[in-house]
Amino acid sequence: MSQQFGLGRGLSSLIPNKQPAAAEPVQSTDEAVLARTISGDDESIRGDKYVIDVDVNQIVANPHQPRLQFDDEKLENLAQSIKMHGIIQPLIVSRKGNLYELIAGERRFQASKLIGLKKVPVIIREASELQKLELAIIENVQRHDLNAIEEGKAYQKLADEFQFSQEEVAVKMGKSRSLVANKIRLLSLPVEIQKGLVEGKITEGHAKAILSLDNPEKQRALYELILKSNLTVRQVEEKAKEVSVKSYNRGKSIDPEIKKLEEDLVERLGTKVRVNKSGEGGKIVIEYYSQEDLSSLLDKMGTV
Repeated sequence: MSQQFGLGRGLSSLIPNKQPAAAEPVQSTDEAVLARTISGDDESIRGDKYVIDVDVNQIVANPHQPRLQFDDEKLENLAQSIKMHGIIQPLIVSRKGNLYELIAGERRFQASKLIGLKKVPVIIREASELQKLELAIIENVQRHDLNAIEEGKAYQKLADEFQFSQEEVAVKMGKSRSLVANKIRLLSLPVEIQKGLVEGKITEGHAKAILSLDNPEKQRALYELILKSNLTVRQVEEKAKEVSVKSYNRGKSIDPEIKKLEEDLVERLGTKVRVNKSGEGGKIVIEYYSQEDLSSLLDKMGTV
């Protein structure tokens, strides 16, 4: 079953619901992008509603395109597929004077140029700047074409340029607010760690574990340790907890009995624990970093 994305009118607003009577019916894909080509470039057939062929030199890039990197091997594979079977899914463009601005279909466009196609099938629709950005993001997200940093930057751009909250971005993208927030948080990592994530040196799980440290230098040190020792995500989470606990203990002078109690709890629970005494009472603060951590803590607390 194809996943539905909440994008307002989204792609559906750019897809015609009817075709000329004499034309062959248009078939939809799971992303509901039209999959038919009408030969020739005669716009008298209502090019603003139906599929036509357009010279590739008349198409300009979408300034909102969130995709910054293209996998050369995948692009070559797509190019060879297009060479053999043609373009199954037309590009979506909007008019820009005598030119056409690409809204969706960047990879198909690049692959078409790679094999020297002179014309490509397009659907011409008008779209606001917000729609262009939304569609460029959602097309790539649906196809998993964006790396985690590109996706985070795309969500941040949507929030910044249109003053959207993360909740509003999540609704428009059909994602959870926590997913959007986590992608955007990755942008706070030092540049070299972001680059390592993009290049596949670490996974997004590693990056999230590194984010549990709030000091950039400690983040860099942990990143280098991951590369040197080939640590798993779980090992990185444990290392991050150790660093946090040690930093907390070094930075605070407390009653020896309280310190011993904290150390015992840290050893038993495997996470940072703070005991704040106030008179005869006080409070215990236990930190966790994921749903898995919480479940593990609850299990352990049943035996404490």
